[in-house]
Amino acid sequence: MELDHAEAGQVSASAAEIYDREFVPALFGQFAPMLVEAVRLKPGESVLDVACGTGTVALAAEGHCGQDSRIAAVDINPGMLAVARRKSPRIAWQEAAAEALPFDDDTFDATLCQFALMFFADRTKALREMARVTKPGGRIAISVFESVERSPAYDRLVPLLGDVVGPKAAAALSAPFCLGDPAAVTAELAAAGLTADEVRPCTGTARHASLDAWLDTEIGGWTLAEMVSADQLGRIKEAARDALGAHVGADGSVAFPAPARVLIIRP
Repeated sequence: MELDHAEAGQVSASAAEIYDREFVPALFGQFAPMLVEAVRLKPGESVLDVACGTGTVALAAEGHCGQDSRIAAVDINPGMLAVARRKSPRIAWQEAAAEALPFDDDTFDATLCQFALMFFADRTKALREMARVTKPGGRIAISVFESVERSPAYDRLVPLLGDVVGPKAAAALSAPFCLGDPAAVTAELAAAGLTADEVRPCTGTARHASLDAWLDTEIGGWTLAEMVSADQLGRIKEAARDALGAHVGADGSVAFPAPARVLIIRP
């Protein structure tokens, strides 16, 4: 099934800037060291970050592996890569799809993919590509969020978005959580001839300055930026004061758990 831009995780250049400025420190940045730790990277190893976004995982790998390591990163989104390229000249940033990685067989000691498998147009092909470019004895590490029903705050925001904007917007917001069921990930790996040798739970904390700040980031810095009008955003914010008020602290800030898992595969 062909995915539209929202379901495939595609964002505009302006949304990529918001994503990096707001979403990375609020949520995604904290998971990169967890992924690097889970895959047990060693100094000097060669590492590939698949669907690198604005470079959080690649930068964590670079910092961990040192100057003698080879770090490459690919993403299909030029807006994300434009932001990423400003961060490190040593990392080989390249525009490429996960389903057609531009590397020879057995190139990398470790291939990492943080919260992106759910967005690939052909997950089986992408997984086979990750296995192909990983050296014998190497490992693949993939992180996925738990299901939306087990993800606090999003379990309320998804139906709210559906009520205000419509089912397509709700589906786009649900996309990052679609592999939350362990059976779903197992099936995806099996289709590519792979199995997870290790599964490690990891939980972060989403933090935003306010409820409005979270919703501005969630909608303006991700796939919903072009789907939600200013009027609809205002209606979402108004309704969210009741639906999501439990996550607002006394100082007005927002915090809630972000449960996820890391799968380690040795192809």
